[in-house]
Order: sequence, then structure tokens, then C-alpha cells
Amino acid sequence: MSRRWACGVALLATLLTGALGVAPAIAAPPQRQAPSQGKKEPEQRRGEKRETAEKPQPGGLDVQARSWALIDARTGDVLVSHAGARRLPIASTTKLMTAYVAIKDMPLDKIVRAQPYDPEYGESLMGLRVGQEISVRDLLYGLILRSGNDAAHTLAIAAAGSTERFVNQMNRYAAALGLVDTHYANPVGLDQKGNFSSARDLAALTQQLLRIPAFAKISNSESAVLRSVTPQRTITTINELLSMAPWVNGVKTGHTFGALYVLVGSGRRRGVELISDAIGAPSDEDRFSDNIELLEYGFRQYRRRLPIRAGQELAQASIRYSGGELPLRAGRSLAVGLRRDQKLSLEVRAPQQVEGPIERGAVLGQATVFVDGLRAGEVSLRAGRSIPKASAFDRARAFVDNHLIPFAVAIFVILIAAAFLYRRLTRRTTKRSGTG
Repeated sequence: MSRRWACGVALLATLLTGALGVAPAIAAPPQRQAPSQGKKEPEQRRGEKRETAEKPQPGGLDVQARSWALIDARTGDVLVSHAGARRLPIASTTKLMTAYVAIKDMPLDKIVRAQPYDPEYGESLMGLRVGQEISVRDLLYGLILRSGNDAAHTLAIAAAGSTERFVNQMNRYAAALGLVDTHYANPVGLDQKGNFSSARDLAALTQQLLRIPAFAKISNSESAVLRSVTPQRTITTINELLSMAPWVNGVKTGHTFGALYVLVGSGRRRGVELISDAIGAPSDEDRFSDNIELLEYGFRQYRRRLPIRAGQELAQASIRYSGGELPLRAGRSLAVGLRRDQKLSLEVRAPQQVEGPIERGAVLGQATVFVDGLRAGEVSLRAGRSIPKASAFDRARAFVDNHLIPFAVAIFVILIAAAFLYRRLTRRTTKRSGTG
């Protein structure tokens, strides 16, 4: 009886377990599959995970950001990227377009008045006083080094009269530059619907900015003296990337709750200039380490070439009057970086003839190096030795040398004419003697 009772209890427990849907402990496979049957993730995030699984990061890269890119600043070639066209909030790297519009639309020495700006708690500011006079150049230093939202606001109103019109101008420039995954809603970079860009677009915009010498100088500055304000003051950068490697030369940080940590970096090394960016890094440290890792990876893809060496003779010019040749030599060395699939070419522009006086070292031409047809750098050509002013004898001799054939023809004609006249005179003299 007890045995039947035990069997009945066991059977009843099994039936209750099945009715309540409680899986036995040995049913491990269904438990591992459960997350995929639960709440669905957003489609973009699922796609991103599949991309990560199918396409591991190249070259042993371990970049933590949501999206990133690395380009050659000289050619614009994308060396490597992840979710490079994904539209994401970009925080204060929005100010790169603010700077671009300001530089294009206003003289750097223009003096403007600081506009009222009502910041939210925690916003980055350069510390402007309402009505304070300040130059556009100094505002750009505050915009890039301190990521000043008050500087962005003042630049927008100074350039366009209102932030709305300035934002329209930002979007017009974005379209003109071909930034198809970019749109702006404010000049500051605060989280707002319609304010986004992509890693590739952000790098392409930075490429255009770094071609502007004034901006390149600003973004590579760890500190700056604002000379247009009274009293003058010094500001320092918040971009720690500039102090992480001697070859780093920019560019801009950004952070909001929506965008997380963003950083655009750049560096020049071994004759190569690269631009990197990381959007949506999980921490402040990650955005810096991500950019350093990308830049170092990029530099490893190039080999250093020295197409021009200091003192190398690249052309010769003939010397007028005194004769001979003047060697034209490179004023300095020029190193460039080449990937395996790139071709190097050299173009020399120099005079074919020169005239003294010329001092040694005088600039008399230019040599330009091209990589895949794009300018990579240029070097001035200088006189290899001094040349004195030509003497009167040298000029006369050169004149005769240059007109030798006409002189010979003229002398020949004169001799023929003289012989003809002599013959006629001789005949007349003979006739007169005969008649007498």
C-alpha cells in the first residue's frame, strides 16, 4: 500500500509540474534560448550586434565606441570604420561646423559683442560677460579649447543675426560638403531631435577644417591668450588627447547624456596625417584610448618615403650673359607616408634662365610631391651659389653670341656691297684714264 501511495504521489507531482509550466532542471537548452524569445531589442542595435559578430575589428583593434572612423587627412581615404554611416548624436563636436561657418562667414579679426546665454547646469562655458567685446578669433579659441556654449551662441548671432538662421547656414554648408548623414538643430551640440552626424561625415568635416591654417593652429593649441578682451586672459584646453602623444594635433571633445563620450582626434607622424573619431564611447577614458588606438593602427599602414632631401639638386637654370648653369637645390627635406597601393610623383617648377645678381639661397622655384595625384607637400628651390651682376663685356659678348648669324649675314652683305662699289669705282677710273 505504501508503495502504491508513493507511486501515486510521484505521478501527481509530475502532472502538476507539467500543468504549471515549470521546466525540469535538466531542460537547460530552452533556458539558454529564452532571451531571444523575450523583449526585442531595437532593430538598429540588433543589426549592430550581428555586424560586430560577422565582422571582427581589423588589425586587432578593440575600440569601445558605438561608431568610429579613421581617414587619411591628405586624400580623404577611409582606412577603417565601424558603423561609419550610422546617424548618432555628436554632442559638442557639433561645434566643428559652428567653427566652419564662422570662419567662412566672418573675418577672424572682427570684434563682436558677447550675447546673453542662459546655460543649463553642467554646460561648458568660456566665461563671457554679456556685452563684452571680443574677436571672432578669440571666440573660436574658446569654442574649441573650452567647448564654450556661450562662444557658440555669440558666434551664431554675430554671423547670422539669430541661431535659427545660423543653423540653416550650418545645414547648407553640410549639404555643400556632401555630408549626407549630418543635420544640425543647434550650434552648441546639446541633445535635440535633428542634431546628428556620422563618424565618416565628422571625419570629412574635420578634414576640411584642418586645411584652414587658422583652425589647424587653434585645434593644436593646449592654451591660448585671449588678446582682444580687457583684461587679457589665458585659457587651456580640455582635450587631454593633445598631451597623450607628441604627434597629436587636435581636435575636439564632446559629451552629453544622449551622445555619451565623443572625440575627434588627429595626428601627424612619419609624413602622414590622419583623422580619427569615436562616437558614443562608454567613458571619458575610452574615447581617448579609442582615438589613440585608431591613430596608431593607421600609422602602421604606411611606410615612410623621402622623395626630396635637403640640398638635393632638382633643376638647373642657364645664366644669362655670363653663361653656365645655376643649380637649384631643395631648401629642406620632405617626408611622406605611402600605403602599398599608392603612387608617388614629383613636379618641379623653375625658371629656365636667370640673370644676376642672385644671392646663394634665393628662392627661384618650387617642387611639389603628389600621392595618387593629390598634393602631399611642397619645397622651395634655392640658388645653389651666388651669381654676380653681368659686366658690360659679358653683355656685349652675349649679344654677339646670340646674334652671330645676323651679324655674319650683315657683314657678308656689307662686303658684297663694298666689292660692288669698288668695282664700279675702278671701272669709272679706268674709263677716265682711257679717254684722256
